[in-house]
Parts: sequence; C-alpha cells; structure tokens
Amino acid sequence: MDKIIEYMLAEDEGFGDITSNAVVEKGKEVKAYIISKDEGILAGMDIIRNLFEEYGVKVTFWLNDGSEISKQDLLMSMQGDARTILLLERTALNLSMRMSGVATAAHHYADLVKDYDVRIAGTRKTSPAIAKFDKYALKVGGVDTHRFSLDDMVLIKDNHIAVCDSPLDALLKAKKNTSFSKKIEIEVETLEDAIDCVKNKADIVMLDNMNGMQVKEVIEELKNQGIRQNSLIEVSGGITEDNIMDYVEYGVDIISIGALTHSSRSLNFSLKID
Repeated sequence: MDKIIEYMLAEDEGFGDITSNAVVEKGKEVKAYIISKDEGILAGMDIIRNLFEEYGVKVTFWLNDGSEISKQDLLMSMQGDARTILLLERTALNLSMRMSGVATAAHHYADLVKDYDVRIAGTRKTSPAIAKFDKYALKVGGVDTHRFSLDDMVLIKDNHIAVCDSPLDALLKAKKNTSFSKKIEIEVETLEDAIDCVKNKADIVMLDNMNGMQVKEVIEELKNQGIRQNSLIEVSGGITEDNIMDYVEYGVDIISIGALTHSSRSLNFSLKID
C-alpha cells in the first residue's frame, strides 16, 4: 500500500507543483482541516494520517474510521508546511473519499440483513492497483472482504470449468491438487451441478446469476437430500437492495456483491487551509 501511495503522489506531482512553488512562500507554516460535504461511513483516516505524518505534517483526528459522518463534520486537522500539505491534498482526499464511499455502500447492505444469519461479501471487482484499499474499506463498512488475491483460496469459475469436462471434474481436480489448508469454492449455474458439488463437499458452492426461485429450489433439494450442511452456499450476480431479501429468506450463507467496489459513489471531502 505504501508503494502504491508513493506512485500516486509521483503521478500527481509530475515534475513539481509549479503553482504552489510559484505563489506559496517556501517554509510557510499553516493550519488546515478536512471536512465532509457528504453523509456516510468514514474510512481511510488512518492511511492518510500516516501519509501526512510521513511528510512532517502534524495531524489531529476528530473522527475515526467506521464513524457515521454528516455534512460539515470536521474529520481531521493538521499543521505543517503549506507546500507539503498542498502536494498531498488531492491524493489524500481521493483515497479517503473513495474508501469512505465503499465503506458507506458496504454498511448499507450489511444493515439491510443485520437481523439474519447471512454474510455480505465484496469481490475482486475492484479498481486496478488499489484493491487493498477497497478491501480495507469493505471491512470498515462491516462486510466480508472475500479473496484479497488469487492465492487466497481456490475459486473455480466458469472459465476454469470451460477447460474441464464439467464442474464436478474441476472440483475433483482441485481437491486432488490443492493443499488441505486452502478452501475450495466453485461456481455453478444449474441445480444438478450444485447437487454434485455439494455431495462432493466443496467448501463453498456459489450459485451464480440464479434468480430467487432457482436459489430456493437448490436449497430445498439440498435439504431434501440431507446434504445442505456439506457446503456453505453463496449467491452472486444481479443482487441489489431491491431483491436481496429474497435471497436472505431462502437461507443462503453468503451474498457477494461486486457493486460495492466497482460501482460505489465516492463521498465528497474538502481540505481547507485556515
């Protein structure tokens, strides 16, 4: 994460902040603060605090990650070199605004299902290079991060299955070639494949892009066959706040939602020099 932030700063600075260097006196010390112009869940404060402090800016927290924020809330105060603060401003704001947007979306969905025994999860549909920031924000928002990277667990998707004979063939190969220390999850699209994979004790079976009635049918058949307890059941694809309760009512274990990271709206923050 530090290397990524370093690159972000280098990208933003280019060959130097010619505006600040032209109009701001070198060595000028100022006070500044960050305020919210939005409502939501705050995330990224620890990260941008470390960024400012690394460059010699003194920081005071007013609200911590996970706090519910409103318009005009004071998020952070700082004191230090004016040119340095202006150099860091946009990178710090961009990161904390995006992370707070992801955390806010995550919190909203977690709140929808808070009375049920089900877990909301993100996906790997994050922005390139900042996946770890997105995952941190998901955690702050109160949902599961799912995989951080490809080495986190085995997740057999449709493209893996396309080069095997069947979902079951892919599952059996994974069980044979994978360490006991890694969980194995597999996507399925039909009732028959779901039953095969649960019978063969995949750790997690993902019902991909199934509608509510199809999911209900799978769950009921697994119960009828006495194998429901063999695997965790995850659903993914096309799940929104309008239809999420349908899936919850059917008794799934995990609901993964890519939109938490690929479509969430950044909150709006502003840095002001006193």
